[in-house]
Amino acid sequence: MENQPQGAEVDNILEVGADNNENIRIEKKGLMGRSWTSAFLLLANQALATLAFFGVGVNLVLFLTRVMEQSNATAANNVSIWTGTVYLCSLIGAFLSDSYWGRYITCALFQVVLVVGLILLSLTSWFFLLSPRGCGDGKLECGPKETYAIAVFYLAIYLVAFGYGGHQPTLATFGADQFIGSDAKTTDDKSAFFCYFYFALNVGSLFSNTILVYYEDAGKWTLGFWAATGSAVVGLIVFLAGTRGYEYIKPSGNPIPRVAQVFIAAGRKWKVSLTEGDGLYEVEGTQSAIKGSRKIRHTDEFTCLDKAAIMMEEDCCGPLDPWRVCSVTQVEEAKCIIRMLPIWLCTIVYSVVFTQMASLFVEQGDVMYSHIGSFHLPAASMSVFDICSVLFCTGIYRQILVPIAGRLSGNPKGLTELQRMGVGLIIGMLAMFAAGLTEMERLKRVVPGQPVSSLSIFWQIPQYVLVGASEVFMYVGQLEFFNGQAPDGIKSFGSSLCMASISLGNFVSSLLVQMVMGITARNDMPGWIPENLNEGHMDRFYFLIGVLTAVDFVVYIWCAKWYKCIKVGEDDEAKANAIERV
Repeated sequence: MENQPQGAEVDNILEVGADNNENIRIEKKGLMGRSWTSAFLLLANQALATLAFFGVGVNLVLFLTRVMEQSNATAANNVSIWTGTVYLCSLIGAFLSDSYWGRYITCALFQVVLVVGLILLSLTSWFFLLSPRGCGDGKLECGPKETYAIAVFYLAIYLVAFGYGGHQPTLATFGADQFIGSDAKTTDDKSAFFCYFYFALNVGSLFSNTILVYYEDAGKWTLGFWAATGSAVVGLIVFLAGTRGYEYIKPSGNPIPRVAQVFIAAGRKWKVSLTEGDGLYEVEGTQSAIKGSRKIRHTDEFTCLDKAAIMMEEDCCGPLDPWRVCSVTQVEEAKCIIRMLPIWLCTIVYSVVFTQMASLFVEQGDVMYSHIGSFHLPAASMSVFDICSVLFCTGIYRQILVPIAGRLSGNPKGLTELQRMGVGLIIGMLAMFAAGLTEMERLKRVVPGQPVSSLSIFWQIPQYVLVGASEVFMYVGQLEFFNGQAPDGIKSFGSSLCMASISLGNFVSSLLVQMVMGITARNDMPGWIPENLNEGHMDRFYFLIGVLTAVDFVVYIWCAKWYKCIKVGEDDEAKANAIERV
């Protein structure tokens, strides 16, 4: 065995046959303290990496308008596309983690990319973009930019996107890997870890949205970027410090050919009925044919795919062709992906709600009265109310709602993951209506000839608080749901679906803005989201998103009722939860 953490106590060791008749050591770890020690290092890494990322992302829309001199609509679209790219990269990280590199190496390498991107961004802004010094504070305009400087800037922020995006889903799954077993205590620990994972994310963004935002809004962009770089470096060091104590799971190989084999094998036998074969093929033992994965019990849904596991007479002679015969677990892996897709698609509209905080909420706050005496409150720092809402609601949920709902429903988790996601959709819808009402009131208080409304920026608090509350239900529920329902061979992929939802939500938001402006900015009309927001009707855009979320909720209810949970393993539950360890 290689890379075994030294000094670990093992309370259960099984020897099972594997491919090529090798004996693979299966370990189940029972030291809860050691599990949480490793998990806390990963949570600290999450907080520091998030601080670094949001040190760039939270004020990016203002950097684009003030320093790069882009219009409001263009900047909002660019931020949406950039944020979408961040979370789309989560699929790349998840693929490499599940298939080839494993969780640890994937996390480490993508964090290195994040650090490189932040260093490049800091140097670019310092030497090329912020001229004259102190520009970009909303008062002093920046000078013209060289083409190469703009190119390096975009390279830097997309390296940040690539590094953070690839790191996130793998880190979440790696943290869950530290808790082994299927008993109630382990299940509760995993559930708690996902809550604390999102809690740590918001602790990191709390510092970004308060301290770093203040300096960046005052024109000290380079200082903010260097602080973010330092946080990323410290986060990487913290992550590497736990190397000897982590639990490691071997990658299971590329899942794309496995899934393709199911569809091709089923297509080759599309004329064959299940009664004509000699039964459905499955390997013997507790381990499946997929390296390091437990078996998945057969289900009666999508029976057309079961044909891939039919053993025909010609298949019994010689070695099996994986493009003709697949195991039941392999077929069920493909079914699991199909079953999760409708649920995942329903979460994209919610992500459209979520992405408004980084774009239109900031632009809305930038044209509201934001002074407390002589102190100017940066519009982007209002997201601190979202963060505090997440932190507060996480505690309320874990300590109050879960026990009460558990006693009422009989479910120790309180609400199921699907129920929590539904609650998140409802609260997100209310957040959009609150934002629309705030914008209506802001427009009423516009002073002719003045770019800023007399309405206080603190009117935005309800929309931020509601979005924060919805995140606790939606995103923590998503992390638990997709990680728990994904087969062992694609656990990181399951976690990445949550972040890929945010990605597509950003792209859908950008497309929606373009469509709305294309329709409403005709015949010399300014449109709903013009350069001068005082001439537009951004309230109608918020109401439109609220209505779309309501429709999405109805579709989600149907999909949630249709969904059937994954069932893994044999009758012996202990053997079913054995996981191949490095």
